[in-house]
Amino acid sequence: MVDIPREITETAHHHRVAVVWSVLSAEIERFAAGGDARMRIIDVGGGSGGFAVPLAELGHRVTVVEPSANALASLRQRAADAGVNDRVTAVQADADELPDVVEPESADLVLCHSVLEVIEEPETALDALEASCAQGGAVSILVANRIAAVFGKAITGHFSTALDLLVDVDGIIDGKDTIKRRFETATLTALIGASGLVTEQVHGVGIVGDLISASVAGAEAGSGEELREFELATASRIPFRDMGTQIHLLARKPIR
Repeated sequence: MVDIPREITETAHHHRVAVVWSVLSAEIERFAAGGDARMRIIDVGGGSGGFAVPLAELGHRVTVVEPSANALASLRQRAADAGVNDRVTAVQADADELPDVVEPESADLVLCHSVLEVIEEPETALDALEASCAQGGAVSILVANRIAAVFGKAITGHFSTALDLLVDVDGIIDGKDTIKRRFETATLTALIGASGLVTEQVHGVGIVGDLISASVAGAEAGSGEELREFELATASRIPFRDMGTQIHLLARKPIR
């Protein structure tokens, strides 16, 4: 059983966060086995600290690089409330500005969650993530999944929209989308490889949790926990993995 910090388990959609946290927990344990319990972490687009603050509560030092001033203000308040403001650093910048605000190869773990689909040049951002990651360190990437978007529209009867998503190379609905692109595992791993990082793990996030109503998920006592366990069990298994609302990938920077 993955031990998820209180702040994560109290969120409404912790069954989705559990898959990502299980991967991060294993990476933290791997790092600690090397003799150092404290990681240097950079959270790109980390918003108000949904991951940064729980990680800081575990003793790690986290730098959140986020373009929104309002999100950073919320981050500082959340960190103060949790008593970890001394371990959380807030930096206002975009993903492609990472080389200007952090030292190269200064992070043992870099998070980039729900960012690559909303920026103009994901390739530039990935190069910046690779540059900021220490050799042997890991990069956690979470993106919107094109296959899931097509499937989700189709099963709700929006067949025309599903077809638009299917044929568009970036998996978007022209004029109606708030994001710039959706990814598939093959396209994402190709981008990762081009940056110099090596993909180690791929998981699907939100296999069924995002397709069912909250009333169904909590219809019976314990059903929320059962949903979480189902998501964890199917996250890495094909074809379930490729049906997740999001794709989570863990990549590593080779030691040269």
